[in-house]
Amino acid sequence: MVNPAIQDGSIDLIEAIIEGIQRKKGLEIIDIDLQILNNTECDHYIICHGTSNTHVDAIAHSVEETVEELKNEPAWHRDGYKQAQWILLDYANIMVHVFQEPIRRLYDLESLWADGRIFNIDADI
Repeated sequence: MVNPAIQDGSIDLIEAIIEGIQRKKGLEIIDIDLQILNNTECDHYIICHGTSNTHVDAIAHSVEETVEELKNEPAWHRDGYKQAQWILLDYANIMVHVFQEPIRRLYDLESLWADGRIFNIDADI
């Protein structure tokens, strides 16, 4: 289940992204809705983490494959596959951040963007 507050046309894409994360057992999935803030580079951050660089790589590839399969939409940009500590997938209005857990805790995007609406995906599974 995705954030019920989503008012734009992103809901199908967000559902596909979340499906891709869940297929590889991504952990602590959240959606930060940034639409209530001014001057942000996108409308949503989808954040999760894996347990190793192999797991992070698998999650990110699963997101790309699932979004291609369900929405026929490639990522505009991708970065971080080489080290697989923090992989970023850019879908224009939606940015997907797949971390290794220690890196996620270090950068703490949830606190950095705490003024957005944070929706815990795992809580509604």
